[in-house]
Amino acid sequence: MSAPTSSTSSLAPSGRRIWLRSRGLLYALLLLVICGVVLAALQSGQQHGRLDPRSADPLGSRALATLLADHGVTTKVVTTAEEAAAAAGPGTTLLVSDPDILTRRQLTGLRTATAHTAGRTVLLAPGTTALKPFVPQVTAEPPITVEPRPPGCSLPDARRAGDALMGGVRYAAPPDTAADRCYSGNGLPTLLHLSAPDAGRDVLLLGSPEFLYNHRLAERGNASLALQLLGAHHHLVWYLPSLSDPASARNEQRGFLDLIPSGWSWGLLQLACAAGFAALWRARRLGPLVPERLPVTVPAAETTEGHARLYQQANARDRASAVLRSATRTRLAPLIGVPPAHAHTPDILLPAVHSHLPQATDTPAELSALLFGPAPADDKALVHLADQLDDLTTSIVSQERHAPREHPDR
Repeated sequence: MSAPTSSTSSLAPSGRRIWLRSRGLLYALLLLVICGVVLAALQSGQQHGRLDPRSADPLGSRALATLLADHGVTTKVVTTAEEAAAAAGPGTTLLVSDPDILTRRQLTGLRTATAHTAGRTVLLAPGTTALKPFVPQVTAEPPITVEPRPPGCSLPDARRAGDALMGGVRYAAPPDTAADRCYSGNGLPTLLHLSAPDAGRDVLLLGSPEFLYNHRLAERGNASLALQLLGAHHHLVWYLPSLSDPASARNEQRGFLDLIPSGWSWGLLQLACAAGFAALWRARRLGPLVPERLPVTVPAAETTEGHARLYQQANARDRASAVLRSATRTRLAPLIGVPPAHAHTPDILLPAVHSHLPQATDTPAELSALLFGPAPADDKALVHLADQLDDLTTSIVSQERHAPREHPDR
């Protein structure tokens, strides 16, 4: 005989149900992985970046580096300001591809390292800030379109090259500055060559690097102009500034507040002032306190009992005894003919109280201890003090009721 089988139903989700619930998320993750792999594959080639003499990309400058090598010019690529300053010795051409991203200290270091060495310094599209360490008398003006332009100057290199793809940033120098102003646009040059001082190192400012790119080098006189400008010496130091330069990270660290635009700082200051004035406005007194009518009437006995419980919880026997004695003195003063202003003066109140008591009652010393004495030592003594004060008040009231009254003559 076979044992009976029992069918049990499970509430656990099945594999199919789990797959139906999570397949959307899995598809999204798979798509993300595929996109990452495709992007990594597309960017895994030898792409060294813009104006890199090792790059054969359209925006690279490998064609120019090859042309310079054919004419006996060696090109050394550096990526830090220290390497550029060390390599830019006598008889070298220093090319700074992006001077605007350098810090003031880096630019000053390059200027100091090359100030007394013969050679040439070429800056590509520098702004006014980057110009200060090298040529402080020159300022950068708004750029113009890059297009073929005639030399329009007496610089031999430019005259031999002829028309070239120039434009971009324009440069303004004082009229008495010894300089060659070439490829002008709207009255200002986009190529400014400042003659070398006594040390023999000239400075060349180029408003645009377009004619140095691989896909532009063969147009018009671009190759001739680039070869003559950068091949003036046998060694070319090609400085590609990078964010990994330790000098930039160490000397020019910017905090969070430095990243906030100045307009936001003024806005936050105004908001802080407005908040302060609002706090003063809400906190100031608008006038004397106005008593409010209570929503319910609280009996005096409940108020007294509540005060008594608070005194008991705080062990404030001194405060409770002072309240009891003060209330008794205030109550007795009009009964015995003492002005309210002197109700709490012992020299006036005690003789008056003693004169209204029977002869067999408390002595003046006992009355002084009762009405002006020290605080009770415990709760039992406080209750005894309250009883004595109540008895004293009752005795004075009864004495005044039974005292004969004098009637005035009619």
